[in-house]
Amino acid sequence: MKIRQLFIVGMIFFLSSCSKLDLNPLSEPSNETWYTDQTQVQMSLNTLFLHQFWPIAKSETPGATAAFDEFCDDWTNRATLLPFTNGTLNGQTATVEAIWSYTYKAISRCNTILAYIPQSKDNLSTELYERYIGVAGFVRACQYSRIITLFGDAVYFESDMDLDQAFKAGRTDKNEVLKHIYDDFDYAIAKLPVSYSGSEIQYPTRGAAYAMKARIALYMGDWETARDAAKECMDLNIYQLYPDFGTLFLTKTKNSVETVFGIPRSVELGVMLSGGNITAYLPRTIGGTSTGNPSWDLFCAYLCKDGLPIDESPLYNPREPFLNRDPRCTATIVEFNTRFLGFNYTPHPDSAKVWSYTQGTQIANKDSKAGDQYASYNGLMLKKGIDEDWTDDLQSDPDKMIMRYADVLLMYAEAKIELDDIDQSVLDAINQVRARAYKVSYTQTGSYPAVTATNQNTLRRIVRMERRMELAFEGLRYYDILRWRLAGKVLNRANYGLLTSTADLKNKLVNANLWFFPGTPDIDEDGTPDFSTMTNKSLIRELSKRVFDESKNYLWPLPTADVVINPNLGQNPNY
Repeated sequence: MKIRQLFIVGMIFFLSSCSKLDLNPLSEPSNETWYTDQTQVQMSLNTLFLHQFWPIAKSETPGATAAFDEFCDDWTNRATLLPFTNGTLNGQTATVEAIWSYTYKAISRCNTILAYIPQSKDNLSTELYERYIGVAGFVRACQYSRIITLFGDAVYFESDMDLDQAFKAGRTDKNEVLKHIYDDFDYAIAKLPVSYSGSEIQYPTRGAAYAMKARIALYMGDWETARDAAKECMDLNIYQLYPDFGTLFLTKTKNSVETVFGIPRSVELGVMLSGGNITAYLPRTIGGTSTGNPSWDLFCAYLCKDGLPIDESPLYNPREPFLNRDPRCTATIVEFNTRFLGFNYTPHPDSAKVWSYTQGTQIANKDSKAGDQYASYNGLMLKKGIDEDWTDDLQSDPDKMIMRYADVLLMYAEAKIELDDIDQSVLDAINQVRARAYKVSYTQTGSYPAVTATNQNTLRRIVRMERRMELAFEGLRYYDILRWRLAGKVLNRANYGLLTSTADLKNKLVNANLWFFPGTPDIDEDGTPDFSTMTNKSLIRELSKRVFDESKNYLWPLPTADVVINPNLGQNPNY
């Protein structure tokens, strides 16, 4: 991690510890006297990168009770569902209130900076002055992008409102807000540097502005803008795919060549993952709770090494379900009978004990029903991004990657596919991402299942599946199933898991030679598995039934308290 990036983390920690998150970027200094020199402006800009303003993990947004990965079909928490997946989402849902509140607090801070930064103009070079305006505009654009994606029409304002105005404000059509978002991104593109020197604070770059513009354009179905912005980011020629997908997300991999926009963390400075964001994903054998697991839906979505889904590939064996799969499968989900966090991981019902490499002896296997009744309900354990750094003190500080180059490539490909503007660059973009998983060049088409299709519908399915395999547990799947209008399908299906008792597992699966999967589910055109046959035979069990109301849940409700105070806001349909 660069020294100057650590400075930003330190400033964020200091400011978040000593000041309330109100409309003023510092505790209570006068705006008329504060924005007068470079240090003051930088301190204000630094607060725009507080982690609660960039929500992915739940603990990083105070008041939020869930993380974005938990809202989709890639995740399961035993038999527990959330308001986003059980049909009870409403304007009093804590996460809805927290995301709305913190996003608008960030927007207000941006507006305050932009209103008062002219006071520093005489003390800054023109280049720095315009750069700092670009940084504030970039953040404002990102925040409004979240609002229109989740809530639709937005309360749009570029200067802070007094209470009377706030109580009467209405919402602006999201398409009009999108124009303002593009304006902010375009200014940032013009004024932010392509890169920073080692002595400079590492604020977002021109590439980040291109990429985040591409993302909101993609989410809004503006394919031409998404294509062009992604291509501009690619043409900067400063980002690369990190050579090893498996280690890209680990704590030791800081500020990689793939990171287009990220926010650093630091255990030393108190900005880190901890508590439930650590223990929920750790095995019970070493003291975790294993309550946040990859779903069987996700596990079955990974293609085989021939590029075919598991129900079509002759390479797939349900008795050895990790064998011959896309390498991102075992980089994301812990393969059975492999070393993980110092011990041999297996959920096998005959394995009451497992080998501990750190202790050099057999230890109780709490990740099997033979050793713990609360063992993982579906046998799967998350591996992506998790290493021994998580277990030594239950604190970890991997970079928070908001945008990485693989996403840029896939956005470019998707936009071109939707435009039916399919050429070699589309195939190259997808193949670069896929080939990296196999640790080969995308030009080595015989060493991985290179994409060669040119049909629009076929490529649409391919790029969507590629996104799922590549971006799992990065907080993006939920956004994807909303914009693809797939949530009504995938979130109205059940979560499945293992049978409850050890005796049933042994008699119905192990003794019948049906462990781990007692069959191969059919995979539909959207990559969704059908487990009904196995369920009907009582070989697996339904853990919970997801519920998604298509008449309303494609948008979030506005917080009830805000609507009560200001009826002019209205409410999204059917809430």
